[in-house]
Amino acid sequence: MALTAFTSRLGRGQGRLLTPTATGGDYAFVLGDAEPGRFFELAPGDHAEVTQSTDLTGVMLVRALLRLSVPASTPSGLAWEASITVDGTKLARMRAKPGRRRLVTDLAANVSKLSGLHTIGVRLELVAA
Repeated sequence: MALTAFTSRLGRGQGRLLTPTATGGDYAFVLGDAEPGRFFELAPGDHAEVTQSTDLTGVMLVRALLRLSVPASTPSGLAWEASITVDGTKLARMRAKPGRRRLVTDLAANVSKLSGLHTIGVRLELVAA
């Protein structure tokens, strides 16, 4: 596997990590890097995503609880977008501009019209602001 900005520190600052700030358990999934001050060359469209297949029969909403910290050094004109995807399509999204830290408790995708097995994802993507 080629190492990228999103995979170079798996298990140490990226990926599934033991963390005291995790909600509902002892682990969190870090799509960027848990350690501030780590910089990489990225371009709009670069992203990291974690997905899981699940049965959505009878489910109304898919929600995500996120902590999003955007470095102040992010170039102007760019922002980080967190989204919930279903089968690769973004159904809910929010953006944060450089220098922002947000606890996102209201990101939810309406899946009430879906049933059966679908792939749910949480994506972090660098986008034009």
